[in-house]
Amino acid sequence: MKRFVTLMAIFILTAFITGCPKKPTIIKEEAKAPAVEAEKVENEERVRKEAEEKAKAETEERARREAEERARLEAEARAREEERKAFRFEDVHFDFDRYEIKERYREVLKDTADWLLKNRDARIVVEGHCDESGSNEYNLALGERRAHSVKQYLATLGVSASRIETISYGEEKPVCAESNEECWWRNRRASFVLSD
Repeated sequence: MKRFVTLMAIFILTAFITGCPKKPTIIKEEAKAPAVEAEKVENEERVRKEAEEKAKAETEERARREAEERARLEAEARAREEERKAFRFEDVHFDFDRYEIKERYREVLKDTADWLLKNRDARIVVEGHCDESGSNEYNLALGERRAHSVKQYLATLGVSASRIETISYGEEKPVCAESNEECWWRNRRASFVLSD
């Protein structure tokens, strides 16, 4: 028995020094599957969120660029409209019973042509006017010749004739109603109206 106790003591001592052998852990495939599936779902969720964030960022960037472009176009349109409003077309005056453009009004028409060439979408109506002397029929014909003379001159300066309409009011729309030469001179004119 002494021998048995000694053997047991050696066995226990050996086990204590070397440690107890561990039982191998066996993971069944069924146990691994939920962890793998959870990781796969987590990766898919991360990829989906990244794709959503990227799409949102692209949409926001596109909206920002579109808003900037819209603002730029609106600013340009406002500037053009302000320029249109700011430009005052000066009347061209004529001598009694004449429709030839005087030298001093050629510079006025040059400024008008420059403005029209810069504002290519603008169209104008040239109105021919006369003083009260002469018959209505004669004044309508003279007013038409005056308006047409201005249109032709603007065309020689490079403005497309298709952008210019003419109309004659004869003596029907005077700017002055007094019966004197200064007043009649003011009524013998070609005036401009912007057309829509």
